[in-house]
Parts: sequence; structure tokens; C-alpha cells
Amino acid sequence: MSTRWRIGFDGRTLVSPAAGMRRYTRELFGALAEIDHALEIVAVGSPAEVVLPNGLRHVAAGGSLPSNFGWMLTGLPRAARRAKLDLFHAPSYTAPIGGPRPLVLTIHDVSYERHPEWYPYKRDPLRRAFYRRSARAADRIVTDSHFSKAEIVAAYGLHASTIDVVPLAAAGTFAAGPVLPLPAGYPPRFLVHVGDLHPRRNLTMLAHAVAAVRNRVAAARQLSLVLVGHDRGSGDELRAISRREGGDTPLVLFAQGATDATLLALYRSAIALVYPSRYEGFGLPLLEAMSCGTPVIAARSSSIPEVVGDAGVLIDPDDERAWMMAIEEVADDPDHAERLRAAGLARASGFSWRRTASETAAIYRRLLESRGDE
Repeated sequence: MSTRWRIGFDGRTLVSPAAGMRRYTRELFGALAEIDHALEIVAVGSPAEVVLPNGLRHVAAGGSLPSNFGWMLTGLPRAARRAKLDLFHAPSYTAPIGGPRPLVLTIHDVSYERHPEWYPYKRDPLRRAFYRRSARAADRIVTDSHFSKAEIVAAYGLHASTIDVVPLAAAGTFAAGPVLPLPAGYPPRFLVHVGDLHPRRNLTMLAHAVAAVRNRVAAARQLSLVLVGHDRGSGDELRAISRREGGDTPLVLFAQGATDATLLALYRSAIALVYPSRYEGFGLPLLEAMSCGTPVIAARSSSIPEVVGDAGVLIDPDDERAWMMAIEEVADDPDHAERLRAAGLARASGFSWRRTASETAAIYRRLLESRGDE
């Protein structure tokens, strides 16, 4: 008789305010339920109104102290014990205190630990301490890139052998195809950036580079930069740059809360995805754009070269002139843009959520089988 294991995860991540976290949780655990029928996947404490991916089960949360810490201290451990799990996977940095074992923890990046100057909020020291405690409590850590693995080792003093690298993938929604209609108000020619407007994303440099292209090339005078993401501290400065630039077409257009349908339409219509971030644990929009056939211009920093390979233009994140020239070239040279499109599609085809799920399931099996040998 074959062994069947019951795997639980924090179901509240399905409604996380972070879009990338929601996507990771839904895509990973949905793919796990699809590819490995020896694993019974349980969303612990997911809100009753959430539609779960096919094959997943739900265990209600019950009572809990308020705040994320209260959930990790009381509600989640209690619900996990009721679920009678064989293994728990915490997909978002923090692990339940006193929860079930073995414990797998996903850490996507440690920018908050390595660059706390980017996070000047009152609660950050407490959050960082909780993240550190969770990392040290885990039986295995999963991260998205070799860059992040090295950063986790440096941040927490962990042994590299306790950390597994499992790359992410673009959702099946993001694929090449015909241009799709966009909501009213989008400019005819634009570059797109996807990700919250955070200081580490380096967007003020990018706005200056796009403004320089508009002022250098008459045909690019109406070129805009569309920013998809929530404002995490850079919005006011970007609005000021856009106002100073003037013109009939705004330099910067903000698309907070874009749906997946709008995001797909943006990728398919954009001249390029521009991604000048100084620090990324992976950079999922890079894969989404390449999967849609969108040329990619990105920073040669952190994990980004691991994701893009030689399929995009990689530039020093602070070389504004190089960004200006790269944008100008992709906007004005159709052959160059087509080469980037083809290279991006080929590169993206090597990533899939089935692969991510298969490699994650192998981590579960090693832990569970080693426990059985004890």
C-alpha cells in the first residue's frame, strides 16, 4: 500500500496583500495537488470565501489572537494540530510557533535584513526578529535563487546545506498572443514596470532615463512609463518628475491594482519590461514578460541575471545613460526587439510551476522519509 502524506500550508497567504505571495501560494500548491497524488494538500485557516485550487482541502482557523504574530502564535498552530499534518510548509517568511514538524519555510529574499535602510518603519525590528526566529526554527528552507540562498546564509548564519533553491515560474495566464484591448487612458507607446514602487526598485533613475529618451528623439516624445504596483514610498517623487517633464502624454502613468487581464494586455503591448531593481530574490515579472514575448531590459544585479540569462539586456542599475540608450534601441529597432522577444520566449519555456512543484515535493519526501528512518 502506497504512503499518503498530509501537507499543510498557511491558507491566509492565499489572500495576502502581496500579489507575488498570492501567486506563489496558489500556483505552487495547486500544482502540487495536480502532479503528486501521494500528497494531500491542506490550506490551514484559509478564509471560507476563498476558492481553493483544484484538489486542495480546507481546515478552518478557529479563534486567534489579533495580528500576524497572534496568528502564528495561536490560531495557526491550533488549526494545524487539528489537521493532523505530516509536514507543514510556511510559504511566506514566518512560521507558526510550536507548530507541526517537519517544518519547511520559504524565504523569497532577505532585503529587509541585508538593507534595513530601505524599510524605515517602526515595526521592522520586531518583524526582522520574527523572520530570523522562523528561519532558524525551520527544518528546511526553500528559496527562489542561488543569490537568495547566499544572502540567507549571510543574514542568519545558517549552513548552506539546509537551504534548497527552487526557481519560480510564470502563471499559465501569461503567454504570447495577439495585442489585447486596454482600459481607456493608456498611452499608445509605453514601457512597463511591474512591482511595488519601492526605493530598492530604482524607479526615479528609470523615470529620468525615459524622460531623456523623450527629449532626445522626436518620435519618442509620447513614450510613457507605466508602473504597475502599490506605492511603497517612491510615488511622490515619481509624480514630481512626471509633472516637470510636462507634455501632452504623461511621462509616468500609475496602474495600481491592475487585474491579471490588464497586466497581460500591458505585457503584450509594451515596448519592453524595464526592471532596474537593485535587489530581487527572483523577479517574477521578468518571467511573466518573457513568457508574453515582451523584450526585457533589466539590472545586472542580485538574482536578475539568474532569471534572464542572455535573453534580455542587462545593465548596471545606476548607469542612467546606458538605460537611456537601451530603451532607445528597443523602441527604434524592430529587429533588435524581435531578437529579444524570441530569446525571452525560449528562456521562459525552461521554467514551469510543474517543475517548481516537483522539486518542492522532493524536499517534502526527503524530510518525511528521513523521519521514518529515525
